Amino acid sequence: MSAISRPFWITLGAISIAFHLWLIFSGLVPNLVSRPIHMALALPWALIFVAKTPAQKISGIILTVTGLIGCGWIVFNQSALGDQYGFLMGNGQIAMASALLLIVLEMARRAIGWPLPLVAAIALIYALYGEYIPGEFGHAGLPVESMLGTLTIAEGGLWGSLTGVSVSIVAIFVIFGAVLNAGEAGQGFMNVAGAAAGRLKGGAAKVSVVSSALFGSISGSASANVASTGAITLPAMTRLGYPKRLAAAVEAVASSGGQIMPPLMGAGAFVMVELTGRPYVDIMVAAILPAILYFLAVWVGINAFAQRYDLPGVPEEDRPQMRAVVITSCFFLVPFTILLWGMFGGGYTPQYAACLALMAGAALLFFDAGLTFDLNRAKDRFTDVCLNAGRQVAMIGSIILCASIVIGVLGLTGLGIKITSLLLSGSGGMLWPALLLTALACLILGMEVPTTAAYVICVSVAGPALIELGLEPLQAHLFVFWFALLSTITPPVCGAVFIAAGMVEENWLKVAGTAMALGVGLYIVPLAMIANASLIDLANDPVWAIAAGLKVSVGLTAISFGLISPRSAVIRSALVAVGGIAIFAAGI
Repeated sequence: MSAISRPFWITLGAISIAFHLWLIFSGLVPNLVSRPIHMALALPWALIFVAKTPAQKISGIILTVTGLIGCGWIVFNQSALGDQYGFLMGNGQIAMASALLLIVLEMARRAIGWPLPLVAAIALIYALYGEYIPGEFGHAGLPVESMLGTLTIAEGGLWGSLTGVSVSIVAIFVIFGAVLNAGEAGQGFMNVAGAAAGRLKGGAAKVSVVSSALFGSISGSASANVASTGAITLPAMTRLGYPKRLAAAVEAVASSGGQIMPPLMGAGAFVMVELTGRPYVDIMVAAILPAILYFLAVWVGINAFAQRYDLPGVPEEDRPQMRAVVITSCFFLVPFTILLWGMFGGGYTPQYAACLALMAGAALLFFDAGLTFDLNRAKDRFTDVCLNAGRQVAMIGSIILCASIVIGVLGLTGLGIKITSLLLSGSGGMLWPALLLTALACLILGMEVPTTAAYVICVSVAGPALIELGLEPLQAHLFVFWFALLSTITPPVCGAVFIAAGMVEENWLKVAGTAMALGVGLYIVPLAMIANASLIDLANDPVWAIAAGLKVSVGLTAISFGLISPRSAVIRSALVAVGGIAIFAAGI
């Protein structure tokens, strides 16, 4: 980013923040106004900011201007377009709609690479030419004016409910995370983790787990989590003699768990609100016990490795002083307390509560860990907020807009229902084979598609089948969401492992093998949620939920310890078998 362009990006980021905050307090704004503006604000970040060559920059500018014209046309004509009922009138509108769809594909490609745009492009080709496919997977045919119109001037494609989640909820929490990350909250996470776990055996690894769980809850990205907390925890572990593959695996596994840890859980939880129709608080409460069980398995695994390698805790001189812990923890505890009070005590919507917490976090940017007030430092921090929030809102917006094309086509053509029928027939109408097929689909799609997009696409086609086979909707959604995370630590494509392995200069396959053993909860807990439905029913039946949690914790402990610690294959097999029986045996 050149010095000349920096003020432009700071200003654009500030406009994006102001717009999304204004939406929360302004009352009702037509969807065909707020959602195209959301895309318009994302265009420069997705197409120009990421450009690496002059050719990419020039093409990015051309596409941005074209996209701005298209979004502006929809905003200024939203009343008239509503009367067209998703049917385009004339070649001009068809050209504009086509341009918008192609620009969204390019936004996603520049943001995250080819796989998701390729899936969306195949979906569009299917919508246009699927009538020529013989058999049950063909469709009756769609007029071009109707197909493109539904995706671009109605609320069934680009401007559908998923984009609404990105506009009204995800963007606010992304801004909230950017505010926390710009100040002392990140150091507060590290200090709390160091004070809580540093003195324990294997303490440096446990500091990584605690800090990554805290940080990951607001970042919503395993890769970003590894890069940020890993910059501190990985050198600390290797300096204390931890094997490099273990240090990298700990960071990758802990960072992956941030996306399933309430209260924020990244963007996926907010998408789940829209898809299930359940309040955010219900989803957050349902996710608490499974997330705790995941980190319990990681903790047990670290203890097992600590026994094997005699891993020390963090030296006393390297642990934070209590005064620093208390002060820096306030930089995230105050905003988080306001957030939770707003959702539980104040009865506000999650996005309104996040706005209140965001304002508190912004006020704290004026102070440092020594509680000194510095206006110039605060200015630099607010600059970082504008840059990071603008870029992250645009990236997530690009992903969700592209995924919305896929969801729109599934609805228009009936392909989702056909895939659901295929899943039902392929599983023989039995739940567990259907679950395993769904898990495999999540793993394959998640290899190249971000977690949120993989979850949305998989649950759209597999969710109805799982529900028809007897699962509660929230159960099915949480199952798919968890398995969409598998690709962060599972070969052949495991993003969190790649980054962590690169940071410690270790073979990524060795890291992946250790990460899979440490992160065994990621494979087992979703299945435990099916076998023990009470596990996600903490709000309605806390006694049985806690009982189910204790039962699963015993099984997970046996499996995690058995996979890592015993040298005897017989003992290892026995522990894993006992753990499996404890988790999946009928009854509590």
